[in-house]
Amino acid sequence: MRGILVLLLLSSMVATGQQSPRTKPVVVFTVDGKPVTSDEFIWLYRKNNQNKAGEFTDKKVSDYVDLLVNFKLKVTEAVHRGLDTTAGFEREFATYRDDLKRPFVASHDDVNRLVKEAYERMQREISASHILINLKPDAAPADTLAAWNRIVAIRARAMAGEDFQQLAKAYSEDPSAKSNGGDLGYFTAFQMVYPFESAAFNTVPGSLSQIVRTRFGYHLIKVYSARPASGEVEVSHIMIRTGRGNDDQARNRAFEAYEQLKAGRSWEEVCKEYTEDPNTKDAGGRLRPFGHGAVGVASFEDAAFGLQQPGEWSDPFQTPFGWHIVRLERKIPLPTFEEAESGLRRRVSRDERLQISKSLRLAQQKRQAAFSENESSKSRVLQLADTMLLKAKWKYTGDPQLLGSTLFTLQGRTIPVSDFVRYVVRNQQPGSGTPVSQLTRLYDQFVEHALGAEEDLQLMAQNPEYRNVMNEYREGILLFEIMEKEIWNKASADSVGQRSYYEQHRAQYQAGDRIRSRIFSTADKAFFQSMIRKIQAGDSISAAEVRKFRSVISYRAYQKGESKVIDQVPWAIGVHQTERDGNYYIVQHEKLLPPGPMTFDEARAKIISDYQDSMEKTWLETLRKKYGVKVNTKGKKYVISQLTAK
Repeated sequence: MRGILVLLLLSSMVATGQQSPRTKPVVVFTVDGKPVTSDEFIWLYRKNNQNKAGEFTDKKVSDYVDLLVNFKLKVTEAVHRGLDTTAGFEREFATYRDDLKRPFVASHDDVNRLVKEAYERMQREISASHILINLKPDAAPADTLAAWNRIVAIRARAMAGEDFQQLAKAYSEDPSAKSNGGDLGYFTAFQMVYPFESAAFNTVPGSLSQIVRTRFGYHLIKVYSARPASGEVEVSHIMIRTGRGNDDQARNRAFEAYEQLKAGRSWEEVCKEYTEDPNTKDAGGRLRPFGHGAVGVASFEDAAFGLQQPGEWSDPFQTPFGWHIVRLERKIPLPTFEEAESGLRRRVSRDERLQISKSLRLAQQKRQAAFSENESSKSRVLQLADTMLLKAKWKYTGDPQLLGSTLFTLQGRTIPVSDFVRYVVRNQQPGSGTPVSQLTRLYDQFVEHALGAEEDLQLMAQNPEYRNVMNEYREGILLFEIMEKEIWNKASADSVGQRSYYEQHRAQYQAGDRIRSRIFSTADKAFFQSMIRKIQAGDSISAAEVRKFRSVISYRAYQKGESKVIDQVPWAIGVHQTERDGNYYIVQHEKLLPPGPMTFDEARAKIISDYQDSMEKTWLETLRKKYGVKVNTKGKKYVISQLTAK
């Protein structure tokens, strides 16, 4: 869920239209005394309703005021609980802040060059293997030399004719190399770190690359071939997980789901019942579009790209993660440069290919921020490094007066030693090396953090688009955190509350005419005939015989229209048979179920969803009383007029 939130927020950095200029924004409403202005409201509404002309009506905009009030109430509660001050929040926000910032600070010429390069590379897919010798970016000189000597020796052996895959199995420190010989399959632009990508695309197929350094270490790349890119596919999938001692059971469930599809049951229903991918279960198993190399599982990609017509689904197949069935939604050809340019520009702006030398970047930031360092204070603080840093248990033991001294200044504003001490206490992590090197690393990080914060202040003052995106992302993280704590986790774990809600709202959970049945299927006609005689005679079926069926669906209740196999036979108690798409089906009806209430277990998924909604409604009423909401009638009329103007 959070990954989707991140992608949505990052993709919001596009032109969303501007409202008419005003000398001062109008207040639309306040929550806890804090205003939401017309500028923010209109920006959010336009961003969230791009290409949706039907949403720009008086009623839709008016309804959005209530939705945004609820959103701000939740964020206000999160702030009052201090969720925006935790180390986890600060780390996550800082990570994405850099991604959000790059489009606003990057060199325009660099972006143009890299966008064209990326588009040219997207036209091809490279097949390659690699050998990795691990090396941290901040490795000591002795470790760097040792790793270099190892990769040089391996390259010499490969150039002398030794089998590259065998060398990868023997010496590569990529864990997967032991089983796949370093094979990476086919990949294209943006699917590998940039230095690796460049080395692969600049190496002639059939030859070996020069040694390349990435943040993971030293690599050798053997390029086998290049082919025109296949574009992307969008598929939905049903996944049954393996690896829990349930491989046979998982296979049977996959084929059971497959038989349900062949019997005419809708993809969405089968997916909801069978798939074990919680991220896509409620969306019909739909995945984001991907190209070759993006998934990293060749068998899955082959199955997806092998489908030809939208709506076509694959036979069940196995990957290291489980059993899958995939359905093709659409094939997406490569876009023209004009179609791809804006998206590529955003990707390039967030990718490491745009990163200039760290020292040059820092030097530029320091000049812009008028950075001035107090060498005396810095030296005295670094002398306090001790072995507790390596255990992440360091505490300040120096002169109390030093805490108030200036460590450095930004735009004439002093940053005291005490700020750095708090940063160390909150961000120290167990590590190796010397205590001084550990504290120096934290100091460098703190300087970058302070420079980044200063740059943020300048950008937000000068660029409303950046200010809006930063605020939306910050509030998006807080919303996720508070909803997870207050609603989602509580409702999902509260079985007593779920049961109580069900008892109070039984009338909401009704079913029509149903029949309780089980279904056997097989493609073997002789076996089918022998089994139906046995079942009709009332004899039990052995476990060995059950395994011979292609699928067996245990007793469950069906409504009319839910299964084409069930609909093909009479709704009468007893054993029935039918044939469909080359398969033979035995349908055993146990009993008819009249219209009426669904049981708690039958309705549980809907009950949890409704229970969450009920909890959220009650919670919001409490928050309104706690913080107070004031809607400015004039401000509301103003944003409605601006957003509905033709």
